Amino acid sequence: MDREHKLQQLISNLQRFDKIAVAFSGGVDSTLLLKAAADAIGAQQVLALTVTSPLHPASETDQSRALASRIGAKQLLVELNELDIIEVAANQPRRCYYCKRALFSKLQQLAIENSCSILLDGSNRDDLADYRPGQQALKELQIKSPLLEVGLDKAEVRNLSRQLGLPTWDKPAFACLASRFPYGTRLTIERLQQVERCENWLRQRGFNNYRVRYHDQLARIELVPTDFPRLIEEPLRSQLLEEFRAAGFTYICLDLQGYRIGSMNETLSEQDNPLQ
Repeated sequence: MDREHKLQQLISNLQRFDKIAVAFSGGVDSTLLLKAAADAIGAQQVLALTVTSPLHPASETDQSRALASRIGAKQLLVELNELDIIEVAANQPRRCYYCKRALFSKLQQLAIENSCSILLDGSNRDDLADYRPGQQALKELQIKSPLLEVGLDKAEVRNLSRQLGLPTWDKPAFACLASRFPYGTRLTIERLQQVERCENWLRQRGFNNYRVRYHDQLARIELVPTDFPRLIEEPLRSQLLEEFRAAGFTYICLDLQGYRIGSMNETLSEQDNPLQ
């Protein structure tokens, strides 16, 4: 199917439900899913469930509020401290499984309490191409992923979002802050806030695709290569060094490989990562 037919099939599939809960982060995928659900059964019958936690920057929560309001869906903010989960704080390769299991178990219960027929997740076809142990948790909990079911990939999600007038159509990909840390590096509130502060600094200066990877005293910055010259020009270079050092880093480096999704997975062995 082309993307138009996939959208039609998506809406048709969603029309089978009386009331829908969507795990809503405000990212590209979950925003398209929320919009499709609202178009399928009416926005008043759609509930956006948004997790607030140390792993999710406040700026993302603020954006999700504006998007849910724009679409017309009711939104519930769900507090969760994933660091209370031993396996998440330890940050081993299967961290995402334990995190997703706890998160979606809580969202499932809230969906039931709010008389929703089903809880939906915004995974798309491209999510199958990376190491994502959280997908196992979704499968175990029988969480449906409608974008994936109709075969939509990321490019198609973006194109459809643009067609539907959604401001997220060109929003950079986002993963939770835990993805900025090497596996085995313990996650703490202080370390997460350290990374969040530095990434906020980059965002506020107009950078779009970036990551600040945590390596103890060293911050490794990933940017698209075309942004390299701007970052190292004065006075921005000196301002960055001042801000990152104030955040707690001693050494700051620019990764010459550039921005890429899931770079921390590059260290996984075949045993850890079946996709390698």
